Amino acid sequence: ICVTGTCACSLGKKSNEDIFFLNRATAKHLIERYFRQLTEGCGNGNCTNEFCASCCDFQPLDNNAAAAKALELFKINAKLCDPHPSKTESNLSPDKNTELDSKMSNTDLFPPKDDFSDVHYLTENTVCMILSFCEEEGDYSALIRIIGRVFSNAEALVKSFRKDEQNATDNIESLTPEDVDKHEKQSQGTSETMGAASQAALSVEPPGNEMFDPCDVTVDIGAVRRVYDKLLTISQVESALVNALVYLTPNIELDLEYLDVYETNPDYLNIFIIVMENTNLHSPEYLEVALAQFCKAMTKLPVTALSRLSKLWSTYSLPHLRRMMETFQQLITFTVISNEYDTENLVNDDETVVAATQCLKVVFYASILGGDVDREHNEEEEEDSESDELTLHELLGEERLYKKGPQVDPLEKELGVRPLDSIRPLIPFDDFVNEPLNDVVEMDKDFTFFKVNAETKFSFQSCPFILSIITKSQGLYYDNRIRMYSERRLTALYSMVQGQQPNPYLKLKVRRDHIIDDALVRLEMISMENPSDLKKQLFVEFEGEQGVDEGGVSKEFFQLVLEEIFNPDIGMFTYDDNTKLFWFNSSSLENEAQYNLIGIVLGLAIYNNCILDVHFPMVVYRKLMGKKGTYLDLSDSHPVLYQSLKGLLEYTGNVEEDMMLTFQISHTDLFGNPVFYDLKEQGDQLPVTKDNRQEFVDLYADYILNKSVERQFRAFKKGFLMVTNESPLKYLFRPEQVELLICGSRKLDFEELEKTTEYDGGYSKDTQIIKDFWETIHSFGDEQKRLFLQFTTGTDRAPVGGLGKLKMIIAKNGSDTDRLPTSHTCFNALLLPEYSSKEKLRERLLKAITYAKGFGML
Repeated sequence: ICVTGTCACSLGKKSNEDIFFLNRATAKHLIERYFRQLTEGCGNGNCTNEFCASCCDFQPLDNNAAAAKALELFKINAKLCDPHPSKTESNLSPDKNTELDSKMSNTDLFPPKDDFSDVHYLTENTVCMILSFCEEEGDYSALIRIIGRVFSNAEALVKSFRKDEQNATDNIESLTPEDVDKHEKQSQGTSETMGAASQAALSVEPPGNEMFDPCDVTVDIGAVRRVYDKLLTISQVESALVNALVYLTPNIELDLEYLDVYETNPDYLNIFIIVMENTNLHSPEYLEVALAQFCKAMTKLPVTALSRLSKLWSTYSLPHLRRMMETFQQLITFTVISNEYDTENLVNDDETVVAATQCLKVVFYASILGGDVDREHNEEEEEDSESDELTLHELLGEERLYKKGPQVDPLEKELGVRPLDSIRPLIPFDDFVNEPLNDVVEMDKDFTFFKVNAETKFSFQSCPFILSIITKSQGLYYDNRIRMYSERRLTALYSMVQGQQPNPYLKLKVRRDHIIDDALVRLEMISMENPSDLKKQLFVEFEGEQGVDEGGVSKEFFQLVLEEIFNPDIGMFTYDDNTKLFWFNSSSLENEAQYNLIGIVLGLAIYNNCILDVHFPMVVYRKLMGKKGTYLDLSDSHPVLYQSLKGLLEYTGNVEEDMMLTFQISHTDLFGNPVFYDLKEQGDQLPVTKDNRQEFVDLYADYILNKSVERQFRAFKKGFLMVTNESPLKYLFRPEQVELLICGSRKLDFEELEKTTEYDGGYSKDTQIIKDFWETIHSFGDEQKRLFLQFTTGTDRAPVGGLGKLKMIIAKNGSDTDRLPTSHTCFNALLLPEYSSKEKLRERLLKAITYAKGFGML
């Protein structure tokens, strides 16, 4: 409450709880001051307060009107003038009470002997009253004591800054007349009219039923923020808050872990809401100890409480949510760079980093909930037939390592939302990635924790949002390799038992000119007889060629298969010249086995760490991950149709008369014949109007992206899942990241490739031929650079992380000669003769990369 005209505090309406704190006597004093200000004025002839009788513009009021107006001013906390010196002197009288009233100030409201020991919790107004008192006294020690006492006590903090005022109202109404009389004996001489006004003020009805917070929390967040704005400008108070948090957090951690205090009092969550509103949590004073302890305590909250917290934060504005995200990120970064980690001292064992990561997860889901979310439009999951027979993995005690996939995150399940459901989060996904953490995570150990010791050891793969795609791809690589080795072991075991020749690889022997037929027959046979063989390491052999597959032959196999399957003449896919993307041909005459094959090929590419040159719109990867295509997905898959439907939705004229559309649509089949389809029953008789146009658009998009290609896509997805169904792919990666895994990056930074390239056979970065080589490469156009990359690595795409992750080797292959450069695509190695001139180098290299095809033994 502001009791002087110069006070910096500016408050809103008083709550009943605050009135109770003031007690009847204090409230009565304030109303009396307003009454005197309205009837007598402050004595300052230059007063500008419109609610003061001394102001030249003030309209005089009678006593009754002044009493009513005084009550109104009290409720809205209007400005009070300080008595002018002349007024104070003229009002001196032997009447003790009159003298007290005319000189009433903060000292009267808060007598010097009062150390505020009766303040057991805080409200916005109590903080401002104490702050005003301290400013007048020039001493903040009282405020510091109270802040320290309340913020270090869980029970006091839970009761603080409540927006539910019913308890306060009950307390006010429970006061007896004797309580009032005690003070009234000290304030005799007050008019009956004024007394009536005081009684009216003390019987103010509680506010009506306001709209509840989406998360139904009892803390007044707006009040908390305003209080922090005032307190954090005082350095002594900052120290008190830090020390209080250090003292508070071990106690609430014990309460949550052993006493289940949240189950008995859900308002215990208020502590975390109030503390997280501190905008200085990211500062060094908190990072050292206080914030780390607070995060550990927060992780002890049950998942229902974390869910409420996430839902609440999702209603915050972007700056507030981003500040909390940056607070946890700062703690993780500060801790990581302040310590040294290795294979013995893992970051997974650092309690502070783990706790901050788990707290960051709450903000991550809040960002999803607060953005654009699509919880519907999910593809139906295919049920896997469970067998009662024990598998060999189970007999060997390895079932945990090869389980079908990770458990659903408990918080994700409680909230009922997945990262996959997010269309556009409040905070971009990339902002949650912590690069310093990614640099120190030992992914081989983390993978083991993720798969085997999830109950006892923390794995950062359980919070994949904090990991970069490079780090996650390493985890996927370990998962794939371990599965390959497992299948190899099982094959050897079966061979010993059955007396057969072991076949530890997925071997494909194909002819170049019949590659689709050969691959289709072989893979179809494997998928029917023993699908687990698809989990073996791929080994490709081209008939009549001597190349041994160490990865490079497989790369070319994938490329040739894709070139054949995506050939427009086959008709499996349609090609858009504008977007350069392929889409499933709804009129294709090919059987499902062909689509099943391309699905298997995509799965094998991920499984064998190969990059494919495929050009699908993003909706394909969203559908592979379990989402149906929607109207928004048309923007990149069918941009012309998208613009047309968008125009329909935005049209302001008469849709029915001007557009003349019905719920029957048409398209052409493979032979150019029109095909009609009713989006609704008797669609040709249902006109599209302004009221039903959204339904029309949704049905149209559903037909184009889902129903019309259902047969083809189902077979495609089935083939993909044959290889990846037991992989953590769906759990770790978002659709755009899956595209990057399969297709690699289209951005080619040859400067980065030059920095990471190694040399062998006598070459170094300072050798003249190497300098000429890089000058030649940098002078190539984009197409020539892609040809060079294809020639050297087997693909014209950069891997996840860019060309800097490629590790190319350039080795000397003899002195000056007319021979062409050669390569080992399996090892990304270029064998380069030491040509006599830069011109000859360029000519030989261009010829090699332009006409390269096939494999041989060097």
